[in-house]
Amino acid sequence: MLAHTPYDGSSKPFTIGLRPLDPARWIEPDADLARFLAEKQRLFADQRDAVFTARADTQASQREIRDALADYLTQTYSDLYVRDGNGILIVPLRQRLAFDDILPPLMQAALLVQDDLALMRRFDNGWRLAAAAICFPSTWNLREKFDRTLADIHAPVPGFPGEMEKRVTRIFDNLRAGAPVERFNWSIYDNDVLHHPHPTPRPSPATEPSFVRIERQTLRRMASGDILFTIRILIDPIAAFRDHPEGQTLAAALRDQLLALTPDQLAYKNMTESRDRIAHSLAAFVTSD
Repeated sequence: MLAHTPYDGSSKPFTIGLRPLDPARWIEPDADLARFLAEKQRLFADQRDAVFTARADTQASQREIRDALADYLTQTYSDLYVRDGNGILIVPLRQRLAFDDILPPLMQAALLVQDDLALMRRFDNGWRLAAAAICFPSTWNLREKFDRTLADIHAPVPGFPGEMEKRVTRIFDNLRAGAPVERFNWSIYDNDVLHHPHPTPRPSPATEPSFVRIERQTLRRMASGDILFTIRILIDPIAAFRDHPEGQTLAAALRDQLLALTPDQLAYKNMTESRDRIAHSLAAFVTSD
């Protein structure tokens, strides 16, 4: 719990905030692996059109991503992942994922990890979302974003259109193979639901917010020239601050970042009406000496 705390000052909301990533830390499976993969299996079976889509010309790139992940996981986490013929055995789950033509390769890759996977490809008019397995969106809809440019995808994000859009495009264009990067987002939700494509109404003012939802995002250029964008969701109960050795400091830092958000940023995070309530809840974890 509290594996990543970007609200501690190490990241600033609504900035690019990219930093170099040690390739050995590309993917970070944890004790929630079984829960995440079970939910992915359910969503791929029951809502496939909502959580997976791909251009027909991305098959080779999808296979490259799947094979790169398989190589990384079996080498880095050999206690969790073992090659088993033409596929991978996920040891703690006693589950074998065969690499065949039944499922798209990117879906097979997504069933190995807790992260969502998005394949970005450069076209004449910019980088576009060319394939994606997005089971755990944080209030966005894959069907609305598919095959659209970075500018279109991020148009609702306060501060993105204009200079930030140009900077992100340059970062994508210049990202080197073998030099992945990572960044973080955070928000506050009233539930710990993983599949969260739509905003949900805030509960009554008497109900306290319950969870900090973190997105750990990585970018990695593949040999094809496409970029793999991974999104790992971590959901921490706000109550975890109570027992954490730095809980008071972290609660105070999160509260400070929350109170510093502009009206447009609060609206984007669906926290306009609940900001003060959330801030009051966080203040309860901060005591004076």
